[in-house]
Amino acid sequence: MQFIDEANIVVRAGDGGNGCVSFRREKYIPFGGPDGGDGGDGGSVWLVGTERLNTLADFRYQKRFDAPRGKNGMGQNRTGASGEDLEIAVPVGTVVRDAETDELLGDITADGQRLLVAQGGYHGLGNTRYKSSTNQAPRQSKPGTPGEQRRLQLELRVLADVGLLGLPNAGKSTLLSRASAARPRVADYPFTTLYPQLGVVSVGPEQSFVMADIPGLIEGAAEGAGLGTRFLKHLGRTELLLHLVDVAPPDPEADPVTDMQTALTELQRHSEELAARPRWLVLNKCELLDAEALDALGERMQAAPGGDVPQYRISAATGDGVDGLLQAVMREVERRRLDPAEGEPEGEA
Repeated sequence: MQFIDEANIVVRAGDGGNGCVSFRREKYIPFGGPDGGDGGDGGSVWLVGTERLNTLADFRYQKRFDAPRGKNGMGQNRTGASGEDLEIAVPVGTVVRDAETDELLGDITADGQRLLVAQGGYHGLGNTRYKSSTNQAPRQSKPGTPGEQRRLQLELRVLADVGLLGLPNAGKSTLLSRASAARPRVADYPFTTLYPQLGVVSVGPEQSFVMADIPGLIEGAAEGAGLGTRFLKHLGRTELLLHLVDVAPPDPEADPVTDMQTALTELQRHSEELAARPRWLVLNKCELLDAEALDALGERMQAAPGGDVPQYRISAATGDGVDGLLQAVMREVERRRLDPAEGEPEGEA
C-alpha cells in the first residue's frame, strides 16, 4: 500500500441548539408563565491516536468531517439533546497544524491520546432564563453559538529512537533487515526504499529500540532531486542518527568521503536543527576493502568536515560488526532516556 504521510482535512463542530420561547398552557392555569427550555451543546471534534493505523491513507477519500449540532430547546422546560462528539482516528506520530495560520495545534504521540481540534457551539437559552419579578412573560431567547470550523494539515512523523541516513544503496535497508524483523526491499539498484520503514531492534531481555530507514538522499535533494528531502522529517523524533557510507561504491569515480559530505550537506540545507542531532558514522560494506585501505579511509573520514564523530565499521550483508554497533546504540539510547542532556560516548575507531 502507498505510504501517505500528509493530508489536509476540514473539520466542523456542531452548532449549539437554539433556546425556545414557550408558555405553559394548561387547563385551570391561565397564567402558567414561561417554560421554554435551553438548547443542547454542539458536538466537538477530537483527533484520537491509534496504533492500528500507520498511514494517513484514509484521508485521501474522506476530507470533511462534521460533528452533529445540538437540538433546539422545547416547551415544558425540556432541554435539547447535545450533539455527540466526533472522534477521528489518526496514527500515533501525527502532527496537527491549522492549515490557514500554520499554528501548531498538537502532536499525538501515544495510543489513545485525544486532541480537541474544533470546539462545539454552546447552547442557547430558553425564555425561562429571562423570567424575573419585573418580566414575568419574557418573549426573548438566545440562539446557540456556531461550532468552530478548521482546515487542518496532518503530517505523520514516524516514532523511532534511531534513524538511518545516507545515500541510496549505502546499505540502510540491509542493516534494518539484519537488525530487526522488518523486511524492506533490498536490491542492487538505487531507491529501493520509497517510503519510511520501521523495525524493532532487540539486543537483550527488555532491551530494544525502534530503528527507521528513510529513502536515500542524493545531491540536490533540497531542490527536489530524487525523492527530495520529503521524508527527512521522519528523523525529527530520533535520538540518534546512524550515517551509513558505502566504503566501496560501484561507481569507480565516487569517493566515500564526498558521499558522506553530500548527504550531510543536504541534511543541513533541510534543517540545521536536524543536522545538529547526535550522529554516528557507520562505514558499511567493509568486507570489500582490506584492512590497510579501510584504515586509510577511516582516517580521511575523521579528518573531513562532518566526519569528526563516533565511527563504526560493519558489513550489513555478512553481519560483521553489526552486533557491536547495536549494543553501542542500545547503551546510547538508554543513556539518553535517563538523561537526554548527557553527551555522546566515545566511538570506536
